[in-house]
Amino acid sequence: MKIKEITSYLESFAPLSLQEDYDNSGLIIGNQETEVKGILITIDCIEEVIEEAKKKGANLIIAHHPIIFSAIKKLNGKNYIERTIIKAIKNDIAIYAIHTNIDSVFGGVSSKIAEKLELQNTKILDSKTNHLIKLVYFVPVEHAETTRKAVFESGAGQIGKYDMCSYNVQGKGSFRAGEGTDPFVGKKGELHYEDETRVEVILPRHLLKNVIKSLIESHPYEEVAYDIYPIENDFSIAGSGIIGDLKKEIPETDFLMKLKNTFHANGIRYTKLLNKPIKKVAVCGGSGSFLLQKAMSQKADVFVSSDFKYHQFFDAENEILIADIGHFESEQFTKELIYELLIKKFPKFAVHFTEVNTNPINYL
Repeated sequence: MKIKEITSYLESFAPLSLQEDYDNSGLIIGNQETEVKGILITIDCIEEVIEEAKKKGANLIIAHHPIIFSAIKKLNGKNYIERTIIKAIKNDIAIYAIHTNIDSVFGGVSSKIAEKLELQNTKILDSKTNHLIKLVYFVPVEHAETTRKAVFESGAGQIGKYDMCSYNVQGKGSFRAGEGTDPFVGKKGELHYEDETRVEVILPRHLLKNVIKSLIESHPYEEVAYDIYPIENDFSIAGSGIIGDLKKEIPETDFLMKLKNTFHANGIRYTKLLNKPIKKVAVCGGSGSFLLQKAMSQKADVFVSSDFKYHQFFDAENEILIADIGHFESEQFTKELIYELLIKKFPKFAVHFTEVNTNPINYL
């Protein structure tokens, strides 16, 4: 099995187009045509992880955090990033990062946190915008069903928990075939009118290439007429954070202890206790302080995330409990998430968890 088969599958779950502008997810080191001998999953890729992969016979490391974020002008081993890269290349070990793209999907990093907290009725806290597009195409009436089936199978037509969604209206199309054409209907040089169906479907931007390919392959015309429109609708199954409900409300101190135990947190930074029970919980893996106002607007009792700065704790305004459990602590189960994805698709493949503690933060 080649690296590209592994990464293509992961990207079908967490498309690279969903990553943030500053991110660097994807195959960072290595050749996608390389045969994979084994996979090592980690949160961070550091020198010790490369050594571990070598010992375990794994030539593909799948990390949550990219080892390269900014431009590298020299490669002489002066820091841990350069030393890690050099060691990976010397040992023919590929490094793949799946970062903010897997943060951004429903079922991703924040969903894993919600699962560990046994939250119910979960949904995206802050849905992505400007990621959906509308495809409109025109097809002879008797071929409309064939093309609809093709674009649906390629991922178009999903709205929330409904799929195979389309809008269809019949009309009359006109065209005149020129020299060098082979018209499906009508004759060269003659104006032709055809009863056609106008089909409209919504799809995520990252699926457009495959959907258009399916449309053209299933359409009887040699020149397919279609339009693509950007739309501003929320993409409800992608975005930042998750919000949901506990099975039953519990006291604040009990919830904080639940966090401490579940995430093996050596220290939780939290705001003033509000002396009210916890029921609605908002979570975000990694640095999630930018979502505080969104959590407050959705009436969450607590917001669980990490990397809050001192003054940001004041922004809770005694309306919500902030619980900062630590960056690594909030993302540690991402390894489990990646493992579950891989084993589901490739059940007989050698997939290992790193045994290296890559958390750079220690507590006294």
